Amino acid sequence: MKKLFSYIYPVTKKITSKFSGELEITWYNGIKHLNSTNANYSYGSLQKILKIGLQKIDLSTCKEILILGMGGGSVIKTLQNDFNYQHKITAVEIDPVIIKIADEEFDVKEGKNLSIICDDAKIFMQLNTKNFDLIIIDLYIDTKVPSPFLEYPFWRNLMNASSTILCNASLELKDGNKIAKIVQLLEGKNYDVALEEKVNGSNTLLIANKNIK
Repeated sequence: MKKLFSYIYPVTKKITSKFSGELEITWYNGIKHLNSTNANYSYGSLQKILKIGLQKIDLSTCKEILILGMGGGSVIKTLQNDFNYQHKITAVEIDPVIIKIADEEFDVKEGKNLSIICDDAKIFMQLNTKNFDLIIIDLYIDTKVPSPFLEYPFWRNLMNASSTILCNASLELKDGNKIAKIVQLLEGKNYDVALEEKVNGSNTLLIANKNIK
């Protein structure tokens, strides 16, 4: 995630979360952002990064999308407003404080085509029995991806649930060859994998599509 320096951005509100620490609502260039201490959580560089990834996916074939790590809901707004996506979205977010922020600050509310679930993404995927056309993964605590989301059981559950995966991957995945291990795992299950590095000057995007013969 692209690091932000709060003194550049006018902070309008600070909110404390037991999961993410101190969160900030700021305005920049007329757009409201949600930031953690060191990273943009929603509506800034993150929104641009995921939009670039979504442009590389055929959303016309996606009738149901799962988002793991909703944040303030910027990827939901991107899907609905920029891609005119009108089908079902299920969003999973562990932090009830962030779900409340998404509702009150960014008008992201449950409705006909949006379900919001307050749950740990790891546990959600362990218990999940549904298939999704696309799973979007954006699981950070500040600038770090929690280790369970870099391990085989989580990715096995992802592959069982979708043929298309878009992951906003941190630069730390390169340490210890973590990204190579995930790519190897996906390719071993017949996924075509593309890595887009330094997207918007910072993050790595992983895009995986199952080659169905």
